[in-house]
Amino acid sequence: MAIPKLYQWLLAASTFMAAWLSYVLGFFQTNLRHEYHEIILVLPIYLLMAFASYSLALLGYRVATFNDCKEAAAELQEDVKEARKDLERIGYKYASDWQ
Repeated sequence: MAIPKLYQWLLAASTFMAAWLSYVLGFFQTNLRHEYHEIILVLPIYLLMAFASYSLALLGYRVATFNDCKEAAAELQEDVKEARKDLERIGYKYASDWQ
C-alpha cells in the first residue's frame, strides 16, 4: 500500500522542522562558524521560497502544455443542445428568445 503524497510531504516537513528547532533551541551543540548559524536560522524561509518558486514553475508548465480535448468539447456542445431542446419542450424560454 502506497503512502499518499500529502503524508510524504508532511513527514518530510515535520522531520525537517524537528531537526531545525532542536538546533535553534540548543538541544545539541555544534562547532559551526557563526556564518553557518545565521544561514541555518533563516533556512525555513529559503526552503519556503524555493518551494513556492517550484510550484509556480510547475503550474506555468502545466498550463502551457495543457491538452485540448476536441472530442470532449464536441460532446459537451451536443449535451448543451440536447438540454436546450429538453427545456424548450417543457416550455422554458431563453432571454434571447423574448425579443
